Amino acid sequence: MPGRTLPTFTLAEVESHNSAKSCFVTIGKNVYDVTDFIDSHPGGSELVLDYAGKDIADILKDEASHTHSESAYDVLDDSLVGFLASTNGTAANGKVQSSAVDNGDGITPHPRTGMSREEDLSKETDIVDDYKTHKFLDLNRPLLMQVWFGGFSKEFYLEQVHRPRHYKGGESAPIFGNFLEPLSKTPWWVIPVVWLPPMSYGVYLASAGFASWTGVAKYWLFGLAIWSLLEYILHRFLFHLDEWLPDNRVGLTAHFLLHGVHHYLPMDKYRLVMPPTLFIALATPFWKLAHTVFYWDWHVATAVYCGGIFGYICYDLTHYFLHHQSLPLWYKQLKKLHLQHHFLDYENGFGVTSPFWDKVFGTELTPPSKIR
Repeated sequence: MPGRTLPTFTLAEVESHNSAKSCFVTIGKNVYDVTDFIDSHPGGSELVLDYAGKDIADILKDEASHTHSESAYDVLDDSLVGFLASTNGTAANGKVQSSAVDNGDGITPHPRTGMSREEDLSKETDIVDDYKTHKFLDLNRPLLMQVWFGGFSKEFYLEQVHRPRHYKGGESAPIFGNFLEPLSKTPWWVIPVVWLPPMSYGVYLASAGFASWTGVAKYWLFGLAIWSLLEYILHRFLFHLDEWLPDNRVGLTAHFLLHGVHHYLPMDKYRLVMPPTLFIALATPFWKLAHTVFYWDWHVATAVYCGGIFGYICYDLTHYFLHHQSLPLWYKQLKKLHLQHHFLDYENGFGVTSPFWDKVFGTELTPPSKIR
């Protein structure tokens, strides 16, 4: 997209954007609109709103409060909306501006990139800049074949795919770029619509083998409990098969399609839940496994399996809402943990619906305020 000249704001204008509906922050003379990132902040939306309309230079550097990863600065790069008008030589936080001004254009160098020319800082999108800087994927072109033909090393691929990007085209970034594209997109409501009816019918069929619904419920709940462990295992050892990932294009492309694209573009609401076609491929072996383990009674195996399917439905819906919805109080901590998995530490925090198994297996996330 072509560049444009960004506007200037008075300090009073910036301070007026101090709510969840419109949240501006500053670093020196740079003004950022972080409204879209409030609910995605790993430390919780409250920490962002505490600094709404204020300068955040000091808090970004304060490790005792909250260590900020490289991704936090990438989010700011994407969120630049203008510059603070000079007033008596002071910055947005009321401190005297430093003399770090370049080229006579009155713009303070960016705290991380060091850029100071307005033409560098006023681009409407940095998709092109990201591609030029990191030499990874061009979000304007289909992604899957770029991974296939990219010739990336595993180390480089993993570093880049876990550096979150925020696609701003209004649509999902293209994966296939052809007739297969719709198969890669799934609205959240498809999950209950597609899977609740067959799960319910399966419970009905299973009930024929029990004297009462109590027996069905017992094995159904057992299947639900099994899912909670299976969720952890799949997320940790299949979706994050990073250490054992083959260092070739077959392994990297499969990883990207299965889960890498979600870490690369974590706020893509159409690639947050599992497409039915992929879930069928994963669910079929578990149907066989359930009926192999509980070989003595088809009805018991079916009840257990249906409980697991219900657990999966809860998992996918929870995953979507953790990313895109304001949640009731008892879910807010769960949201903080999951977003911390994305933005700070993707090698821990594999439980989505519960951190229970992370505590059991030692992959529990450290609270952001304690990270060093």
